[in-house]
Amino acid sequence: KSANPQWREQFDFHYFSDRKDILDIEVWRKDNKKHEELLGTCHVDITALPTKQTNCLELPLEKHPGSLLMLVAVAPCTGVSISDLCVCPLGDPNERQQISQRYCIKNSFRDIKDIGFLQVKVLKAVDLMAADFSGKSDPFCVLELGNDMLQTHTVYKNLNPEWNKVFTFPIKDIHDVLEVTVFDEDGDKPPDFLGKVAIPLLSV
Repeated sequence: KSANPQWREQFDFHYFSDRKDILDIEVWRKDNKKHEELLGTCHVDITALPTKQTNCLELPLEKHPGSLLMLVAVAPCTGVSISDLCVCPLGDPNERQQISQRYCIKNSFRDIKDIGFLQVKVLKAVDLMAADFSGKSDPFCVLELGNDMLQTHTVYKNLNPEWNKVFTFPIKDIHDVLEVTVFDEDGDKPPDFLGKVAIPLLSV
């Protein structure tokens, strides 16, 4: 019930060089559970923004009245990565030794917010549900930890996909839960849900 809403929400997006450079934003109005109306869209060219500083942007909504005020900070991506099994970031013995030294007992209070890293190897899925009329699915896997989200590539026409990807997350809260969700890619439509598992970090 507001024409001047304040959300004050923060989101982290991990931007890699092989992704597109435009941040797309949509503003929606919801009357009830069934009716939604698009109030406008705007776009931010990430490559045009200065790095290592917070940029205050007032973005007019395209073809609609109103504007969106937001703060965007572009900073180097630290600790987060996607790699193949053969180039696993924590697989190098020298790097593992440095990490062990960094998080040893005597250094545990040096930086309270620096808790550690979580590395997840997503190998494959078995006997997935068929979401297409052909009796197959186009599965991809999404990993979420806190407000960090990474995903695998899509394996087309396969109920037993192999991704063989390694995901590395910086841990911000030891009480976070790693959520791993498998979706079926469905073209321009929202992806279909194929399954989910939740793993509390304290159980690892």
